[in-house]
Parts: sequence; structure tokens; C-alpha cells
Amino acid sequence: MASWNDLPRERLLADVSLWSADLSRLGDSIEAVDWFADSYHFDVADAHFTPTLLFFPDLLAALRPATARPFHVHLMAEKPTALIPAFVEAGADVITIHAENGDTEIHGALEMISAAGKQAGLALSLETPVDASSPWLRDIDVLLLLGTRLGVKGQGLDAAAVGRMRQASALLQSYGRRDAVRLVADGAIRTETVPLLHAAGADVIVPGSLVFGSPAIASLFEWLHGLPGEAV
Repeated sequence: MASWNDLPRERLLADVSLWSADLSRLGDSIEAVDWFADSYHFDVADAHFTPTLLFFPDLLAALRPATARPFHVHLMAEKPTALIPAFVEAGADVITIHAENGDTEIHGALEMISAAGKQAGLALSLETPVDASSPWLRDIDVLLLLGTRLGVKGQGLDAAAVGRMRQASALLQSYGRRDAVRLVADGAIRTETVPLLHAAGADVIVPGSLVFGSPAIASLFEWLHGLPGEAV
């Protein structure tokens, strides 16, 4: 399967969220956008770390033959170390865990992901300071910043999100990791927010309804992939 390492760094990537697809026809939803999508985003929630319950390894495995695009598993769970082996086996290419899980769990999870030969990511909820990622920046391939409250669909972009993205980009730069770590914007991905987030440093966006609600998917992706990059 493809890796995010194989995808271009000179343009914005779309990590398409399947939470916003037709959940009764996920295979068809993938087929409809597969020509354009750079990867697929699976929000995995345990109903403890977040109020929602979402996606599971067998579903990932069932969808794996439908596409060669990378699968990005965003583990919104209290104990990611308990889930990582099953998602690795199911076909995940990128696995992101949360900074709020605590140092012991983060350390174990990142080691498990890397040992499995997968790309490791760290996610920050809105209330978590950006510099909380500092101890892990040399151990990750992905830094994901949520722009909305965790696990709730349909929210607007938080007023702090763009500034936090800019801060994360600068922090990566200060550690010499700006070109090594993909900076991901997740939440409230709309036509009016994408340019702001990308200009602030986002390398990857996680569009959901923006894609699956679009009447002109080809034009949408042409616009997304053509946006100018980070402002300097």
C-alpha cells in the first residue's frame, strides 16, 4: 500500500474523512472520490475519550481492498496501545494518538506504531497547548491539530485554530522538523477555512462533508490541490 512518504510535499493533501461518507455504502463512497483523494481518515472513538463510538478494525480490513490510498487511523481512545495491533493488522498506514493520553501511553503507542513500520502521529485537542507536543517531535511523522471540539460534527472553526496552526509550524521549524512532519488540520474544513489553515502551515486537511457534499468533486480537488502554501 502507499505511504504518506510517497505523496508530494509541494501541495496541500486531502485526507478524506469517511465519517462524513454514506456509512451504508462506504465502498461506493471511496470509489466516487478515489481518483482525487490523497488518503482516507478513520476517526476511531471509544465512547470514553470522546462522547462518540466510531469505526473498528474489521471495517478497516473490509475496506482495505477497495483502494491503494493510505489509511490514516485517528485513535480517539483512552488506551491506544490496546487498539494499535488490530489496526496495524487491518491495514492502517498512519496511526495518530492523542497527547492527552499521557506520557506513558504516548511513549508505548509511538514505539508500537514505529516498530510495525507505520507512520506515527500525535494529535492535540483544542485545550491542549501546542508546545505539549515538544517532547515527541523527534518521534513522530504527523502532528494533527483539532480546530473544533473533539468528536462532535458540524462545528465552526475555533477562533484560536489558525494561530495554533501557525504556532505548530514555527515549533516544528525550531526543532528542524518542519520538512519531516506533516502538519494536519482536522475539524471545520470548509471552503472559507481551508485557505487560512493552509497559509498558517497545514500540509494536510481532513475534509468530510466538503467532499461528500460537493456537486463538483473534480473542481473541488483541483482547487484544493492548487492552493498556495504556507505564508512566510
